[in-house]
Amino acid sequence: MKGLVHVYTGNGKGKTTAAFGLALRAIGAGMKVFIGQFVKGKQYNENLAVARYLKNITVKQYGLGCFIVNTPTEDDIIAAGKGLDEMRKIIKEGKHDLVIMDEVNIALYYKLIDVNQLIEIIKTKPDHVELVLTGRYAPQEIIDISDLVTEMKEVKHYYQQGIEARDGIEY
Repeated sequence: MKGLVHVYTGNGKGKTTAAFGLALRAIGAGMKVFIGQFVKGKQYNENLAVARYLKNITVKQYGLGCFIVNTPTEDDIIAAGKGLDEMRKIIKEGKHDLVIMDEVNIALYYKLIDVNQLIEIIKTKPDHVELVLTGRYAPQEIIDISDLVTEMKEVKHYYQQGIEARDGIEY
């Protein structure tokens, strides 16, 4: 089976959730999955579920916390660069059938990593590796070379009614 490139982007909720859903489907088919999370450095419930119950999925974080309301630091840039280097090796090895680069578009948006490096990874990935790139603000260059692009559009969100992020639903 030829591996394709997916992009889940947009301002709506559900990009990471969709990627984890695809990971669940993939392990159901006997595939091996690697998920690298850029920007994220906290524990999320999907990571806990994977660690407890899903042995064919590996999750690794390449973030130091959450700087989204602040400016990224030099340490944030270093962490993202190391993550990109590690993911390049993981993809090139071809041992995982599905590789998810969660929030990589945010890393691009904040200039933590260079878009040309990601394009090179996409162009040189082994043919069988399915690659998913998530995060709002996907740049046009990434959209252009991808096989599937889904934009999550926020129509209405309960956050605007003062409902905060809820355990088990948003994180």
